[in-house]
Amino acid sequence: MNKKGIYIVFLFAFSFLAVGQTKVWSLQECIDTALTQSLEEQIKQLEVKRAERSKTSLIHYWLPTINLAGNHSYNFGSTIDPSTNGRVSSNILYDNFYLNASVNILDFNNLALKSRSKLQLEKAKAERAVFENEYKLQIAESYYQALYAQELVTIKKEQLKNSKNNLERVLKEVEIGSKPKSDEYDMQLSYTLEETQLLESEQQLTLLKIQLFQLINKTDVEVQKNVLEDFSSESIDKEIQNLKLDLAEASFKINKKSILQYRSNSLPSLSAYYQFSTFYYKPLNQPDVIVNNLQTQLQDNKNHQIGLQLNIPVFNGFRNSKQVASAKIETEKTKVQMAFEKQQLEKQLTLENEKKEQYQQLQEGFQQVVDFAKLSYKTSQAKFESGKIEAITFNSVKNQLLQSQYDVLKNQLMIQFTTIKMNLLKYNEL
Repeated sequence: MNKKGIYIVFLFAFSFLAVGQTKVWSLQECIDTALTQSLEEQIKQLEVKRAERSKTSLIHYWLPTINLAGNHSYNFGSTIDPSTNGRVSSNILYDNFYLNASVNILDFNNLALKSRSKLQLEKAKAERAVFENEYKLQIAESYYQALYAQELVTIKKEQLKNSKNNLERVLKEVEIGSKPKSDEYDMQLSYTLEETQLLESEQQLTLLKIQLFQLINKTDVEVQKNVLEDFSSESIDKEIQNLKLDLAEASFKINKKSILQYRSNSLPSLSAYYQFSTFYYKPLNQPDVIVNNLQTQLQDNKNHQIGLQLNIPVFNGFRNSKQVASAKIETEKTKVQMAFEKQQLEKQLTLENEKKEQYQQLQEGFQQVVDFAKLSYKTSQAKFESGKIEAITFNSVKNQLLQSQYDVLKNQLMIQFTTIKMNLLKYNEL
């Protein structure tokens, strides 16, 4: 075989090996994948971009507004002759051309709008952060449910191996007459129950993995070839960052700016303007009247106007005062919301901290139970092999060991999950 053939065979072999490999997923990788794949996260990103594009600097409000306009009209009957400004009885074709420019010199409404657009960007970022935090909490909970089921399957598989060895030993001993037939039935029953329980746990693990991968929008994976990595986290010690409180605070600031914006509608505004205009006219159905051509008239009729305009609101039907009152109520509402979010976080952290302390207190006791259960199982195994105890008693001891191992596993994972949950709630970090 030539070098090219060897190379092709090697590639095929490597491809099959890679396909058969097991993919290990960490909690951080699940979160990163979820934020990349989530359509809702993309919506939140677009909201932030929209707020960034909508943010307007103060210089934009000072730029002039320029308009170019023109109109073409026919006047019939008694009209004004543009050349004399006198009233005549005639039909006249009239064309007007305007160039208008205006700039705001003082406008309190623009100042409020500028500040409000900046706060809208802060709010969009806060909303995205709150969504990501809640999403991470959902993923962490789903991850640890699947991780517990995965570790549970591992324990049951090990127990099933021991049960199979004991069953085979009992079958041989029953065959030679050293153990009663009842021991065979008891061991067969225990082994069959453990097989069924293992199958149920494997099915539950498959469902929990599917739910996890659906939650992170990763549906193109084979759950049987993907395992979860045990992830431990340490408590973080720094200043608490309450994302929901940040969002409520951003809403509070926006509502305060809304009050200023509505109030500014009652304040005077000052603007400067400039206008350039010219016109062309032509009497209709009057061949004896001689007028200048279009270019000459446009040149002769040019007019420039420049000035200042002061606008002082006097009365608007009490609409503005009602808007101010409504904005004040909304501001007070968001202020209460801030206090509520702070209160809720304190309650939740107190509860989670108490849970963690309880889990830690139980851990030592659970571990001691496992140690004693292992010793009991070891001695019971020897007694069962020597015929000093029956199979039903031995199975009872074995079930106690299994249950104690479940308790330790669940308690360890709950300590880890509670730590991660508190870190996400306080700092949005694992």
